[in-house]
Amino acid sequence: MDILEKLKRIKHVALDMDGTIYKGSRLFPFTVSFLEGLKQLGITYSFLTNNPSRSTDEYVNHLRQMGISSMPEEIYTSAQATVEYIKINYPEVKKLFLLGTSGMTGEFEADGFVSVDDTPNDSPDMVVVGFDRTLTYSRLCRACWWIGKGLPYIATNPDRICPTNLPTVLVDCGSICACIEQAVGRKPDVVVGKPDPRMLAGILKCYGLVPDEVAIVGDRLYTDIAMAKNTRSLGVLVLTGETQAEDLQKCNILPDMTVKDISVFGRLLAEAKQKN
Repeated sequence: MDILEKLKRIKHVALDMDGTIYKGSRLFPFTVSFLEGLKQLGITYSFLTNNPSRSTDEYVNHLRQMGISSMPEEIYTSAQATVEYIKINYPEVKKLFLLGTSGMTGEFEADGFVSVDDTPNDSPDMVVVGFDRTLTYSRLCRACWWIGKGLPYIATNPDRICPTNLPTVLVDCGSICACIEQAVGRKPDVVVGKPDPRMLAGILKCYGLVPDEVAIVGDRLYTDIAMAKNTRSLGVLVLTGETQAEDLQKCNILPDMTVKDISVFGRLLAEAKQKN
């Protein structure tokens, strides 16, 4: 099937957020018109992010402040995916030692989990590591302690850095896990989030879709595009975030399409639909 035929089949667009529709605190100028264009084509969309540092409600507010109106059901984060994974695979687990922001912690507590304190006297059932922008040395050391004791250990996402428009590097969950591995010699038992195909399962069920009716759009080869490959969805790489054009020559995970930004993808999608 050629790319035109693949575009004609698209009924839903699963959008990465940071690096795709905005970068750091800056909304791309073409994002709102792109979303309006999807609506005009009758194509639904959702925001699918590996960043668990905000709760669903915080993301809704964050997008609203940027000028994007969204509903909670349009947002799916790696924290939500991790909650679902634990409930299905570790139903006995209740107490968690979390490396995460208050927003992430709140997502877990809202689903009935208990977040334990940084103390050797309150033993958790599991350690969960996320993109922790509030990380302290003490909690990192405590996480290593519990992980070294052999407790189940889950990471919310594999991202090494988080895109930003600021003059800094935002160390993400994958890099925190690399630090833990150096300290205690353990990798996470499971890494949830993109490229894990379970990140897409909820969207397929909610909208009654099959994978080739979904375009996964993002700025990372090893998460967004890898998940598209894992689910046999259409993988669309945008060059507004982490991945640069030269990176394609060094990676064996290649997108179905590479575009400068989502506005280009929107135009190509509209052209394909008009040829139906």
